[in-house]
Amino acid sequence: MTETKHSKAWKYAFLGLLLVGGLAPSVGCQVSVAGQTLPSGYYLYDDVQYFPAGPENKIANETAAMKKARAEAMQNQR
Repeated sequence: MTETKHSKAWKYAFLGLLLVGGLAPSVGCQVSVAGQTLPSGYYLYDDVQYFPAGPENKIANETAAMKKARAEAMQNQR
């Protein structure tokens, strides 16, 4: 008994899905499991990104200018 083209197409589609489903876990993507973001399988080979610490106050220049203005105002009052 010979298979029809339609049944062969379904067989190949099913085998293709199995192949893709089997390869998907091996690609090393970043995933989220139970609220945790887990790294990819290649995180040990990634380059390290270092961002030096900035000022605690994000508007440090404005704060410094305000302190200077207060100090000048206090001296002008005397």
